[in-house]
Amino acid sequence: MGRAADGSGSDATIYDVAKVAGVSPSTVSRAFSRPGRVSAQTAEKIRKVADELGYRSREITHPTSRNTSKILGLAVTDITNPFNFRVIRGCQAAASEAGFLVSLTDSQESEKLEREMLHRALPLLDGLVIASSRLSDTELRTIAKSLPVVVLNRRVAGLQSFVPDMAAGIRRAAEHLLTFGHRNITYLAGPEASWADGVRWRTVRDAARDLGFTEHRVGPFAPTIAGGRAAGEVIAARRLKAVICFNDLMAIGLMRALSDRGLSVPGDVSVIGFDNIFASAIVAPGLTTVAAPLTMLGDAAIRYVISQLGPSKQASSGPVTVPVRLVVRASTGPVSAGR
Repeated sequence: MGRAADGSGSDATIYDVAKVAGVSPSTVSRAFSRPGRVSAQTAEKIRKVADELGYRSREITHPTSRNTSKILGLAVTDITNPFNFRVIRGCQAAASEAGFLVSLTDSQESEKLEREMLHRALPLLDGLVIASSRLSDTELRTIAKSLPVVVLNRRVAGLQSFVPDMAAGIRRAAEHLLTFGHRNITYLAGPEASWADGVRWRTVRDAARDLGFTEHRVGPFAPTIAGGRAAGEVIAARRLKAVICFNDLMAIGLMRALSDRGLSVPGDVSVIGFDNIFASAIVAPGLTTVAAPLTMLGDAAIRYVISQLGPSKQASSGPVTVPVRLVVRASTGPVSAGR
């Protein structure tokens, strides 16, 4: 249980140190990043265990004063998802204006990787914005004990969050389909671990009860073009004619899959996405989608985090719901009598 022979340190992680020291990972993080928030006895024990495991030889030491670091973290679940592009741009612009840098982490839709990367990054950061996290509420609240945290695209009790009005977006999408005569509407589900996915499905069910249509659910599938393509076989086989997708990537993949099967959009199937990514306007047919002000989300999140670092901390306003709008393009139309 010591350093590697080459002096580079073992493969010990923050979790190994926490287990041996008998404390939580967040306590280990605070022992290195905010020593004043951990008792001297506990901090010394953690440093001793970390030294024995070779942990500190592999970590970058955080500056003595967190006020001089000027680095904010932004954690996303998939950097290749265009949903994150404008969020990142909004974060970077607001951070740069205030003289901060943004450190980006990508968990690749992996809960395990997200957890590991965040705990490694914590000692280096002054504040953190987490977009569409797959971690539990308890884990996110534990992280927030170490530094200011804002959560995007999800509500977590006790934490500041900024969330698009998904309920209004789904309802407007359903109402739009109803104007075309659709009375059976399907929700194409995304990741099971996604808080947003659960909200959207519950809203579809609520809208079905209020507006008088029959709801269906297909999935879960990966929130990618490939995931949408995979869902195409199910949509076609069940002869479903109106689909609201978890996001635009899935909607685009679904439209491709339907086309490959000789079905037209919107002639045979109407498709609606969510997020209004740049590709939704250039695919053929253009994708009807629910648009959220993603750049504004990133901007607001960074400004809130920075406000928590000054002598006069901004009081949490609780969850902030950001308005959305339905962007109507060519992927939706009258219900087909065929098939």
